[in-house]
Parts: sequence; structure tokens; C-alpha cells
Amino acid sequence: MTTLHTDSSDGTRIAYTTAGDPALPAILLIHGWAQQFMCWTPVMERLQDRFHLVAMDLRGHGASAKPETPDSYTGTALWGDDVAAVIAAADLKRPTLVGWSYGARVIAAHLATHGDAHLAGVVLAGGILAIGAARDEWMVGGASPGLDRDLYTEDLPRRLAATARFVEACTARPLDRHTYGALVGANMLCPAHVRRELFAADVDFRPVYAAMRCSGLVIHGAADRVVTPRTGEVAASLMQQGRHLPYEGVGHAPFLEDPDRFAADLAEFVTEVSAE
Repeated sequence: MTTLHTDSSDGTRIAYTTAGDPALPAILLIHGWAQQFMCWTPVMERLQDRFHLVAMDLRGHGASAKPETPDSYTGTALWGDDVAAVIAAADLKRPTLVGWSYGARVIAAHLATHGDAHLAGVVLAGGILAIGAARDEWMVGGASPGLDRDLYTEDLPRRLAATARFVEACTARPLDRHTYGALVGANMLCPAHVRRELFAADVDFRPVYAAMRCSGLVIHGAADRVVTPRTGEVAASLMQQGRHLPYEGVGHAPFLEDPDRFAADLAEFVTEVSAE
């Protein structure tokens, strides 16, 4: 794997990691709230011989720049431009966008600002459908990060303890010790001010996904306690060409809890839409 950087429209430095042959069908992996690209490692390891894989670090996360101003995170256009910048820098032709949790907000922003004619498809894994006042109560799981104020505090010990709780709640079954520790560490690279601003805007993505013309696949854990399983059902029903694939006994991170199945389902979808 190789990590590179590109600049978004406002000059923010965006990191992205690549694997696989650029001549193969392209997949752009977009992580969730307070994470970074490494959460996709199990998927990249399983698919790098069949696809060109790119995993970006969102602005404010991982190895990407972390602007201090609130409007660096609340505007739709910047999130859409970040994705466009990575697509251009990595020279991705008709990529499939895959978004975990908050990644669904980033994909929706890209669809709203850049359209979907250049995409082969969209995959949501535990994806959200709205933030702020636009979010309905039925979307919110009991372990949603919006419900734990300690996740946003400047008090480092409290924020670390809350982050450990949140990562634990992301899966229905405990992850192995190494993976769990790596995820907690990755989360802690996202500063408190970034965490706060990620949910500061009031945005409903449902109209964007309803207008999406490319094929969509929604994979959602039936035991998700962060984003309700109903959210996944609704997301798929909104899409003009959407399919819902529930994972029984799986929580908020299906690609970590059942990586073999997730990789197989993703590969099947990408192969199908890339041939269209």
C-alpha cells in the first residue's frame, strides 16, 4: 500500500492510500466518523489482487490536514470536492464509492455537488441519512456518538475513555485485541474540535439518494446499535436502483465483523456495475 496526498478546492491536504493495479475496476473507500483509512485494511487485503483500491482520510482525520475553522466541516461543497480531488489525483475511472457510517454524508455531498454520471455505483455500510436537526429519532441507535458528550470534550482522559466505549459498541461481537486497539488509536487522531463540527450542520441526504441514478447497495448490520437497521432499509428503498443486504448478528462495522462476506459481496457488486 502507498499513501499519497492531494489538495482539495480550499487547499486542505487530503491523504489517500492505494493498493492494486490501476488498470482494474476502481473502488474508493470512505471511512466513518473519527476514523481513518486503516479501518478498511481487511477489505483491501482481500481485494487488492482484483481491484484498484483507494482509501482516503477525511479532512480532520488520520494523515489529512485538520483545519481549525468550523466552516471547513459544515459545508456540503467541501466534502464533495474532497472526494473529487482524490478521484482526480488517483485517476479513478468510473469508481464505486463505498462509505461507512459518516461516509454516507460525504458521498451524498459528492453526489449533490458533482453528480453521479462518472460513478459506477455506490455502496453504504451502516450509512447515515441525515445529521443535526434533519435527523429523525428513528435513525439514532443507542450507541450513536451524538449521545455521548465525552466524545467531544477537550479533557483527554475522558475523551479517550469515551472513544474506547464507542469503538466497542461498533461491533456486535468483540474484535481481536490488535484491531480494537488500532481503531481506538485511529479515532484519537481526530481532534475534539473536528468531532464537534462533523455534526454541527443540519443536512438531510435522503433527497440526494432518491435522485441518484447509478446502482446502489446498502449493507447494514441487523444488530447495529450506532445507526439503526431501519436506516439501512430506508436508504435502499430511496435509491432508484438500490438493494438492501442485511447482515444478521452483525453490528455497525460489517467489513470488520465479517470481512470475507463483505469483500465477496462488494466484489460481486463492483464487477457487475463496472461492466455496465
